Amino acid sequence: MSTFDNPFDTEGKATKRCGCSCGAHSTQAEHDAAVSRAKAEAEFLKAGEDARVRRVVEAGLMRAVFPNPVQRRAFIKAVGATTAAAAIAQVFPILTAADALAAGGVPEKKDLKVGFIPITCATPIIMAHPMGFYSKQGLNVEVVKTAGWAVIRDKTLNKEYDAAHMLSPMPLAISLGLGSTAVPFTVPAIENVNGQAITLAMKHKDKRDPKQWKGFKFAIPFDYSMHNYLLRYYLAEHGLDPDTDVQLRSVPPPEMVANLRAENIDGFLAPDNICQRAIFDGVGFNHILSKEIWDGHPCCAFAASKAFVTESPNSYGALLRSIIEAAAFASKAENRKQIAEAIAPANYLNAPVTVLEQVLTGTYADGLGEVKKDPNRVTFDPFPWESFAVWMLTQMKRWGQLKGDVDYQGIAKEVFLQTDAVRLMKEAGLTPPTASTKTFAVMGKTFDPSKPKEYLDSFAIKRST
Repeated sequence: MSTFDNPFDTEGKATKRCGCSCGAHSTQAEHDAAVSRAKAEAEFLKAGEDARVRRVVEAGLMRAVFPNPVQRRAFIKAVGATTAAAAIAQVFPILTAADALAAGGVPEKKDLKVGFIPITCATPIIMAHPMGFYSKQGLNVEVVKTAGWAVIRDKTLNKEYDAAHMLSPMPLAISLGLGSTAVPFTVPAIENVNGQAITLAMKHKDKRDPKQWKGFKFAIPFDYSMHNYLLRYYLAEHGLDPDTDVQLRSVPPPEMVANLRAENIDGFLAPDNICQRAIFDGVGFNHILSKEIWDGHPCCAFAASKAFVTESPNSYGALLRSIIEAAAFASKAENRKQIAEAIAPANYLNAPVTVLEQVLTGTYADGLGEVKKDPNRVTFDPFPWESFAVWMLTQMKRWGQLKGDVDYQGIAKEVFLQTDAVRLMKEAGLTPPTASTKTFAVMGKTFDPSKPKEYLDSFAIKRST
């Protein structure tokens, strides 16, 4: 029986056989029924996802209660279709059933642990806890504040965490065995776009030309991070070799402001809440936002091992749905102040709400006496473009982290998963791209993901040959 057959139909098919007006059916009744079904199918496909799911549930329930079509039609004739649907809903909660059907299978594990670093890049993963996005999917998620990226990696590899907030290059590095045992990992969703800055100590406010930075000590969060690659790119474009002209140190983001205050470092490229906290405390100023290097760049990601994805597909699906719906909520400017309040407490970011509002709303003090406005200082678009992964791999290769021949497109496709993201973005009211790759510009230089070797060869300052 077709999904589009109307179980509330009171007429059914006639048995009289006398031809029809179009000549394609045995009877006029069959012709009319076919036209009715075609109309119902068109209406079904035009309806929203929730309406379609509800209709499927209603139809199934009506057929289950009245399996005999003659009895079903007699009942509906007697009380009417609306009353019949209401009567069924009294016995069985249709909306609950529809929600269950839309959500997929029952999670294999409802109690999950997700690690995170206390930075605004993790906003969707963090806010999904206090704002109920996890519980809506039937999950009991413990979001665990973690000290540093190596700890996040190791605890996820050891399965202490079911999934984690990671720097978007980390799952590529883990999958390739860079810095750890090789374990297949995935990026089914990007956490944030833009949302970083180069911050310098106040004593350097007159040194705005990077050529004046020789001998500077810079902090980055981790070797396999967009922060590392963007800072290296920026320095190299200004003629500085990041391995010989400056020092780059891996420092956990929560420790960066203290190190700047103690003059252990001259600056850092870090998540915006760390940058804004340095300004709030009067020890640093924003040199440039990371979006001025590459507008639209990814930063952090929701990451999970392929083992978790395949062994607990329903738990994985529910977790990913929670995060994509949180990202959809965070993508709307009018929700940002509410989110800042939700993620400010000590068990999350442990930051003043004022600092987080400046980051999330894009109206912020720059540390040099000006208030700036940029609503796209940080945005939340979960689509995991394969071209993002290809660019990261070129930078791993450029700086000697990756040796030998590289299957750029193959690795990107294996790690950056788009199928689930597309489906769940649509469910969350977002519009996913129709392509898997795109070109973009970094400091005015176009990157074509289909030509990674040519891109890599074009740089004068690099470690690879």
